[in-house]
Amino acid sequence: AVGDSSVPHRDSLLLEAGFLGVLVAPLHLLKWRSTAWRAHDGITFWLVRWLLFRLMFASGVVKLTSRCPTWWGLTALTYHYETQCIPTPSAWFAHQLPVWFQKFSVVATYVIEIAIPLLFFAPIRRLRLFAFYSQVLLQVLIILTGNYNFFNMLTIVLAFSLLDEEHVGRWLGRSKRRHASTWPPSLRSLLSTLLELSVYGFLLYWSVQYFGLEINWEKKLLDSKVAFTYHEFTTWLRAVTLPLVGLAFLSLSWEILSAMYRCACVRGCFWKLWATLQWAVFATATMGMFAISLVPFTYIDYESNGKLWPGIHQMFNAVERFQVVNSYGLFRRMTGVGGRPEVVLEGSYDKQTWTEIEFMYKPGNVSKAPPVVAPHQPRLDWQMWFAALAHHSSSPWFTSFVYRLLQGKKDVIHLVQVDESQYPFSTQPPVYIRAQLYKYWFTSSAEGSEDPVQWWRRQHVQEFFPTVSLGDPTLESLLRQHGLKDKTVLKRSADAFLPWLLQSLRQLSHPFSGPIVLWSLYLVAATICLLRALGHRPRGGTAPARHKGPRRGEPADRGGGEKNGQVRRKEAKEMEEKGEGRVRGAGNGHGDGPRSTKKKK
Repeated sequence: AVGDSSVPHRDSLLLEAGFLGVLVAPLHLLKWRSTAWRAHDGITFWLVRWLLFRLMFASGVVKLTSRCPTWWGLTALTYHYETQCIPTPSAWFAHQLPVWFQKFSVVATYVIEIAIPLLFFAPIRRLRLFAFYSQVLLQVLIILTGNYNFFNMLTIVLAFSLLDEEHVGRWLGRSKRRHASTWPPSLRSLLSTLLELSVYGFLLYWSVQYFGLEINWEKKLLDSKVAFTYHEFTTWLRAVTLPLVGLAFLSLSWEILSAMYRCACVRGCFWKLWATLQWAVFATATMGMFAISLVPFTYIDYESNGKLWPGIHQMFNAVERFQVVNSYGLFRRMTGVGGRPEVVLEGSYDKQTWTEIEFMYKPGNVSKAPPVVAPHQPRLDWQMWFAALAHHSSSPWFTSFVYRLLQGKKDVIHLVQVDESQYPFSTQPPVYIRAQLYKYWFTSSAEGSEDPVQWWRRQHVQEFFPTVSLGDPTLESLLRQHGLKDKTVLKRSADAFLPWLLQSLRQLSHPFSGPIVLWSLYLVAATICLLRALGHRPRGGTAPARHKGPRRGEPADRGGGEKNGQVRRKEAKEMEEKGEGRVRGAGNGHGDGPRSTKKKK
């Protein structure tokens, strides 16, 4: 259900997010292991928000610019759940939902991916929070109904750039006390609320107007249809692409100026100079990243792409091979409309009795439930889905795959089945192998109980790969044609440390499947973080009697105030002295000096 470039998109997103991680969380040069907030952090963190915007907005736009009839007819999700690469058990139940709900879900997808990303740069905090929860909702639903490895989890991590410390503090129980609301509200608060309500009203009106949402009271359903043409959409896209670039530039400029002001508020001549130097370096790097990202972003409208300054194109061409910025556009076209194409491998010893070779994750046995493998990505099962979309000659690796199975290569068999007892030819490799092409469909709830005995139904289409054996002229010809015959294997030095370490790790994880290894690592990391958090908790469970200044390495005022730690410590000391004075006064006035002294202690 995704375009052929979806796998590179996921890897490209990981590369770009990893590079931004270098800018967002660089090594601390002077304060080693310090967790202090720095004045320039808002600048680099803005790039994460910009990446999220490019990812979501482009993913929504390409669904319409591709002219895919299922996206324009709002019927894409009636095919998506059964035709995606590796569905989950929840996908079967989602596939049973009524058509009107599937069409409304497509409308909601358009709103979340095209309209709501504009709120990423909204000056009103509650609008950004609304955008955050909308994006998280979409990604969680995708995680529940499809195995898209780390991609959706990474997108949720990027969405955290829309939050602020106050909101995260509420999750962690560290929210700062805010002043009680006053009545009547201030003019600023009133205007902010009115603007927020106006945005929600506009989103609702836009959705109803352009997708023809109408309640059908007779049938008790919600009708929907696309109420605009392809020409109208491309005209709108051309009109908003460059203004969106301008909006992002204004947002980034505000972050840079705000960071410069925070640098000016740093106390101490040396630290002010150091903060300003860091601000200049990271602001320059951020502006450079923003500039070169405009080239892949404007691929959504080539006319706007051509209007960019030629110097920006030259900068992008210089770094394009590193993939630090990329273009995105997931689920561009819906495949498998007439049924999910699936390649089924079969092996035999006598060319008479054929046994299907079952994979760990991809559909095969119609009675086997779809697996849950995220965040692991089984590359072989994933590529088998792409191979089924075209002739086997479009996937040269498939010929080599069949050749290695005939040879009985253990490493290749391990990609098919970790448990060798589930591989039908574990004792002796098959003499013959062939591949058949089937069409798969989810069974419907009307065909059985709600908990299906058979998850799939299938129909044979044609032969996908001819019957071959070792030494077969057809196989030899295909291997030579793809340059895979007698290919020399690169040999690494046996005493090199890195190959030895990787080989040792492979041997340790060899008996376990990918999802088990990944989730074990995640659980170990989560346990370590939990133990550290419990170790840092104050003993006794009572809050300190007086306010202490910020600890070393912590920001002076995380709430955004201009007072630093020294001013706060001075205020705390004055409050303590006043409290001691009141205690002494109370003791002298009532003749109860010893008792007051005891209380003081």
